[in-house]
Amino acid sequence: MTASAPRSYPVAPAYPAKPSPGDRIAIVSPSSGLPGLYPLPYELGLDRLREEFGLEPVEYLATRRMGSTPRERADDLHAAFADPTVKAVMASIGGDDQITVLPLLDRELIRANPKPFFGFSDNTNLLLALRNLGVVTYHGASVMCELGRPHTMNPRTADSLRAALFTHGPYELTPADHFGDVNGDWADPATFDSEPPMRPGGGWTWHGPERVVEGRTWGGSLEVLSWMLMADREIEHDPAAYEGGVLFLETSEELPSADHVFQILRNMGERGLLARFPALLMGRPKTWSLDRRNSRQEQESYATDQREAVLRALAAYAPDTVAVFDVDLGHTDPQLVIPYGGEVRVDGVERRITVTY
Repeated sequence: MTASAPRSYPVAPAYPAKPSPGDRIAIVSPSSGLPGLYPLPYELGLDRLREEFGLEPVEYLATRRMGSTPRERADDLHAAFADPTVKAVMASIGGDDQITVLPLLDRELIRANPKPFFGFSDNTNLLLALRNLGVVTYHGASVMCELGRPHTMNPRTADSLRAALFTHGPYELTPADHFGDVNGDWADPATFDSEPPMRPGGGWTWHGPERVVEGRTWGGSLEVLSWMLMADREIEHDPAAYEGGVLFLETSEELPSADHVFQILRNMGERGLLARFPALLMGRPKTWSLDRRNSRQEQESYATDQREAVLRALAAYAPDTVAVFDVDLGHTDPQLVIPYGGEVRVDGVERRITVTY
């Protein structure tokens, strides 16, 4: 089956069965075979899945192969979901080409074999496709980034991932005391000898009315969502389908400008999407990359400019939305796992966020 028109899902997405320690977990590369170029963080991530989480990783043909075709990547996904001995699926990393895999998905096969899927960034494509198939998935935790973090895995990330992998029920998100978004060179073994640099977190910033919103999540990478909107993939034509949901967004190491962020949100507003979500969780923006090594002042200015761009879009299209900024989701360390299509409670009175894994 191909993904021609966006699909309606009259039944709320359901949580698939969770794995248990000792189970097998599929490791796939639906976007890019970067494990083949950077084996150090990848092998470290696999070791931690075995030693710290008790899971047995299972690799597929395209997992370490750069330049694999969309068909090869789709075939790996089908093999992972069809295998009854595999209890969960995790992306090795993101990329920028996963949108080409969507038309090749065997949706009936996946619908008949629902499993927890973990990934973020370009994996927004699959997260949204699975949500439309009625499966709750998990935004966060890739093998190379979070599990392959130099020196040690961030304890907050590990706690969130462990809860999302193995438990059902509420999990309260809390602001990080310290965070980081400066990365070393994965090709340099010395990168993995010490902790990544961190700095004080500063807490969340709340904006909008003091009220409680409960709903199912939708969103992910802002840049990837813009591509999906342009390609008319997986987005409902009737924005009423998202009424009452909790929107969550984050930006990547591409460091989109504040103007670009506003323009994407403006276009979502013009489409009638923004006003449908009474709550927004905005991920702490990544402000540094190996290609743009911003100073601390430049990092802080970038984050401030992005927040102002988001607030400008909300003022124009969703003035009654409860917004929370600098939530530790997406391209940041630590990273909290967000259930995609799952239930979230945003308490603007008590200033608390609780997800349901």
